[in-house]
Amino acid sequence: MRVLGLMSGTSADGVDAVLAEFSGPARRPRWRILHSASLAYPTKLRQQLVAIGQGQASSAAALLELAEAVTEAQAAAAQACDPRSLAQLVGCHGQTIWHRPPCGAGQANDQAGDQINSHTHSPSRRGASWQLLQAPLLASLLRKPVVFDFRAADLALGGQGAPLVPPCDEALLGRIGGWRALLNLGGIANLTLLPPALGPDRHQPVRGWDCGPANSLLDLAVQRFSGGELLWDADGAWARRGQIDEPLIEHWLQAPYFQQPPPKSTGRELFGASDLETRLADLSRRAASRGLGLDAADALATLTAFTAAVVAQDLKGGPTPLELLVAGGGARNQLLMEQLQRRCPGTAVGSLAELGIDEAQREALAFALLAWWHLLGQPGSAPAVTGASRPSVLGVCAKP
Repeated sequence: MRVLGLMSGTSADGVDAVLAEFSGPARRPRWRILHSASLAYPTKLRQQLVAIGQGQASSAAALLELAEAVTEAQAAAAQACDPRSLAQLVGCHGQTIWHRPPCGAGQANDQAGDQINSHTHSPSRRGASWQLLQAPLLASLLRKPVVFDFRAADLALGGQGAPLVPPCDEALLGRIGGWRALLNLGGIANLTLLPPALGPDRHQPVRGWDCGPANSLLDLAVQRFSGGELLWDADGAWARRGQIDEPLIEHWLQAPYFQQPPPKSTGRELFGASDLETRLADLSRRAASRGLGLDAADALATLTAFTAAVVAQDLKGGPTPLELLVAGGGARNQLLMEQLQRRCPGTAVGSLAELGIDEAQREALAFALLAWWHLLGQPGSAPAVTGASRPSVLGVCAKP
């Protein structure tokens, strides 16, 4: 079956689309990527999404128009990827504008960043997540059924609702002779750990969680320091000119979210503009103690290394993987990749593209697979990853 997957992540920079073909057993399908495309959001739309994702108040009318604009952008990406309209089904994640993990993780998030919520969580509060999309409109524009709202079923069963890609990683890539790790470096860094194919650990479940910030803080810092002229630090070149503040990174790693064991998930509501201001204030105080002002390159170098340090700390808490395959925009940041290799000794760090999946294709491909699983009635969630009470079929289907 030909399925089109659409994904826009925490970075809110645009839509990645993949047209894939699946056949055979659901859990170990034969698959191939037929085509892919990426479409950037218009600048104003991206700015609105980032602002709302960090808690900026908005009217109902503005949110309605924003949902329509996001849907139209998803449709344009789908048409760019599949101009001959070969897809029989579409899986669309939509654009996350707010993610609230279940109570336990939410409390840790509040401790790590008081800006998130001013209210008190009740002990039994479940998680919730909002993905902006008008799915019936998308189905009408594409004239195809659209599977969407992938997180809701897992959240209703007490899960985090994220990350959802780890079971897809196992199905699409499979296991090797030792533990295998996959890392997505989008706005947020999230990990998948696949158990070995052989040996005593082969019966272990697939693991996965959100580690913390990746490009969310870095991109905001670049935009701030460049006066809006740059959106990201291409190849880490600006950060490479700076000095890394290792003691400050060690201090940041002690925050409650980074000490919290999985399952856990997070987003821009925690690691956004307010969090960046706190970290830049820390850097400024450190520089002032040496009689210096805040240097942009030093700040970017420390934030880049911090992303790698968060991932490395999480990997130290479990089995050492033989390899760490990286996807997402951060895979193109050579300094970040070097920092990962330095901080993850004993693990070979490389790009997922080496296995034929480009860094911008992985998550869109996963949501194409999740849509196919929805059609088959195949559970797509993994309780060992999300903490839900049981696996569930993910998504809701809107028909044209």
